[in-house]
Amino acid sequence: MLESVPWWMFVFGFVLMLGPLVTVHELGHYLVGRWFGVKADVFSVGFGHEIAGFTDRRGTRWKLSALPLGGYVQFAGDMNPASQPSDEWLALPEEERQKTFQAKALWQRALIVAAGPLTNFALAIAILSAFIFAYGKPDIPPVVQVLVENGAAAKAGIEAGDRIVAVNGDPVDSFDDLGGKIAPFPGERLTLDVERKGERLKYAFTIPSVTESDRFGNTYKVGQIGIGSGNGRLVPVGPVEAVVLGVRETGQIVDLMVTGIWQIITGRRSVQELGGPIKMAKFSGEQLSLGWMQFIHFVAMVSINLGFINLLPIPALDGGHLAFYAAEAVRRKPAGPRSQEWAFRTGLAFVLALMLFVTINDVASLSLFGG
Repeated sequence: MLESVPWWMFVFGFVLMLGPLVTVHELGHYLVGRWFGVKADVFSVGFGHEIAGFTDRRGTRWKLSALPLGGYVQFAGDMNPASQPSDEWLALPEEERQKTFQAKALWQRALIVAAGPLTNFALAIAILSAFIFAYGKPDIPPVVQVLVENGAAAKAGIEAGDRIVAVNGDPVDSFDDLGGKIAPFPGERLTLDVERKGERLKYAFTIPSVTESDRFGNTYKVGQIGIGSGNGRLVPVGPVEAVVLGVRETGQIVDLMVTGIWQIITGRRSVQELGGPIKMAKFSGEQLSLGWMQFIHFVAMVSINLGFINLLPIPALDGGHLAFYAAEAVRRKPAGPRSQEWAFRTGLAFVLALMLFVTINDVASLSLFGG
């Protein structure tokens, strides 16, 4: 029986998830900017019309805006899309000009821009590390204890009791490692190295694609080969190891994101799997309905997603700025203001078009339209 979630929980979950993540992202920019002596004119959560706000003693306007799909920090002197010096900037007194974004060294501007996505990653690492420290790390030997009859692994010749030592040549230490190496790759070839009674054997076969549904009716295509583990246990870890494992898990999630995007680009996954704000609100409400622990873990996943997307080298995103700074470091001079402005306008058009596309995807997937 499918579970239903009240509509208000979608709205509440979305605001409760996105608001803090946007604030954390922009605080990264703001705090590193302040560290380098850059004055911030505006700190906004949301875009468009100001709903509420105040001006602090440093002259920064902190505001909540009407469209809750992002935010921004406007630094002093940052007057155009390409953050290039303008006539207004050149007319500033020297003391004021030194407090502007453009007056800072290239490496300082790069750090200010990179701080937003890196803060999102730091937040996710902190959440994941806290979970690992509180509950421990899974200790499940990569030994096949459950073998599905007529499953892909059984048909290939794998037997119960086999110890999996490598997947596609990558060593495996725990059964927990197998999910990320199999589930995201339905329809692709897989090579397993196993140990059986002291002998090392190799099996190659195609990962079957299986459509799964969760308790809310969301469907996913995943790869399954028909094996399972026995009962594992959670091993307590110290704070340092918990952070190391949190960083490792964050890296694995980023790797899965890169894999998913590449599969969509190459046609191995449908573009219908892309989601926008409506689907994000839906998932937020569903995870919130499962309890705070599941919701906080979901927030960590979205924070990684937000950091990763913002680092893509697309003009108008943080990664686009960083790409221009990298080019400037190599060329020892910045690209022309006109070319930068056109690049950022093109990037903005691309981002808006993508937002429109994923929103249409979201609407089409609603049950009202037969999705």
